[in-house]
Amino acid sequence: MQKDSVHKQEIEQQKDAEKKYQTYIKKRNELNDMAKVLREERDMVHNSRKDLKEEIKKVKKERDELVSKMKHHKEMRNKLQKEAKKFIEAKQKSKGEVFKNLPLRVEELKADFQMLEYRQETVPMSSAEENELIETIREKRKEFKRKQKQMEKQKSIEIDISDKDNAIDELFKKADEEHKLVQKYYDENQKEHKKYIKLVNELSLSIAEGNKKHEQYIELRNEAQKIHEKAFEMRSKIIGIKGERRKRWTEAKKAIKDQNIKARKAVMDKGKLDQIADKSVDALKKGEKINL
Repeated sequence: MQKDSVHKQEIEQQKDAEKKYQTYIKKRNELNDMAKVLREERDMVHNSRKDLKEEIKKVKKERDELVSKMKHHKEMRNKLQKEAKKFIEAKQKSKGEVFKNLPLRVEELKADFQMLEYRQETVPMSSAEENELIETIREKRKEFKRKQKQMEKQKSIEIDISDKDNAIDELFKKADEEHKLVQKYYDENQKEHKKYIKLVNELSLSIAEGNKKHEQYIELRNEAQKIHEKAFEMRSKIIGIKGERRKRWTEAKKAIKDQNIKARKAVMDKGKLDQIADKSVDALKKGEKINL
């Protein structure tokens, strides 16, 4: 009875262990499948990142080309304005009286506040610097209007209109054209820069998303490995239970075999058989159990 109880207990233990083993295997496979999906999603994000990098490279190149063009026309504009001012200074020097040079002063003031306005439109600066520049432009404009009114009252003054005036007008005209190109390329550059910033932000988000999926993938893979180790431990337990049962079965089989061999030897040994018979008779007489 005790052997039967042990046998049943071992069978129950084996069934329970096999059930747990299958549960671990199923859970491990599920985690591995989930990890595989995350790995594929991570790789897709990484691949899309390559396209983003190419697009960023392209937009950056276009933006830099626009900046280069803007700088070129800015240099041309500034050069033309400097040339115009040189003519204005030459005209001032050629006039002996300030009174007669009033129109030139008006032109100079115009050139001054235009250059300052160009600077305000195209040069990045802090709020304090821009406010200071706006105040300077305002003062230049006030002086310009004041001198204009003064000039209108001085109609009796004859201004020598020479080739220098035409040159000044032509230079300012070309400077205005260059400034329009500066503004054009500046606006286009800003559009490309916004596209560039947007793409950089998208790349940053893509990197963060890819890193997150990679971390999730590693976490699931590690969890699957832990479950796999538990399944391996349960499998070892099952093998151990089966081994113990097989060992006892082998030992029992050997014991039966040895007993059979002894019995056959005893039968073949006549003297031994008689002894056994005598002992058996004595045992029966005494009411004892007979052992063969």
